[in-house]
Amino acid sequence: MPLPAYLTTAEAAEYLRLKERKVYDLVSQGVIPCVRVTGKLLFPRQRLDLWLMNHLEGDDTVSSSIPPVLAGSQDPLLEWALKESGAELALLCKGSGDGVQRLVDGRAMLAGMHIWHAESQSYNDPNTLGLSGMRDLILIRWAKRQQGLLLAANNPLGITRLGDFMSPGIRVAHRQPDAGVSHLLQSLLTRHQIDARQVSWTPHPSLSEDDLALAIRQGEADIGVGIEAAARRQGLAFIPLQQEHFDLAMRRRHYFEPAMQRLLAFAGSERFRKRAEALGGYDTSELGKVVYNA
Repeated sequence: MPLPAYLTTAEAAEYLRLKERKVYDLVSQGVIPCVRVTGKLLFPRQRLDLWLMNHLEGDDTVSSSIPPVLAGSQDPLLEWALKESGAELALLCKGSGDGVQRLVDGRAMLAGMHIWHAESQSYNDPNTLGLSGMRDLILIRWAKRQQGLLLAANNPLGITRLGDFMSPGIRVAHRQPDAGVSHLLQSLLTRHQIDARQVSWTPHPSLSEDDLALAIRQGEADIGVGIEAAARRQGLAFIPLQQEHFDLAMRRRHYFEPAMQRLLAFAGSERFRKRAEALGGYDTSELGKVVYNA
């Protein structure tokens, strides 16, 4: 009979081959993952596996000098949660591709990413991204987000589909090449047989989701591809295109750092849930799920 997703103290002790007293000691020291529900301790089995693997590895090769930085793609819900949770992580959002490179180089503790792979029809494949060499890499699901067309409020130009990119005089906002949405946009253009060279792009890329939405709101562009939350924040019209996966990549040991644990604990709160609903376009039902474990 398979073990449940959440273990009692007795079940966790048996699973880890420890005495219950030792499990309680680890809980009191704050070094073992658990949640308290109506006064009862429960241990997420998936997180226990990560904790166990981290301690069994005995890998001290990861330098403690890695800065407490979350790099990669911007996400409004994540940005808010970092501040409100007191996770004490600095944000350096310059696109998913930049985040991947900083993670590999040891210049960031975490990387947020939403990179679409047209060949496999999937998101954030470590092998395709060149992350397969990190033997202690894990990917944690943050959210599923709704990507779509961002348009001026009330859609005065009557745009209804991606093909309207080619309409005369339509100015299209865009992101930097290594941003996650740029991979999706290129795939969509190819699917709809739209020649990117024939699109009237804005002169300069928008460096974040909010910047792209603001460019449309201020009349610098007529249309762009971005997330629903950014459209709502700027009072724009929105046409859904595709749901995407936004994941957090990190080394396994950093999953157990106080910063990450505070962020995940806060993400389980009712206040967080209400914020996600208010922003719009988020499905957080899989938040915290381990989607890759090297």
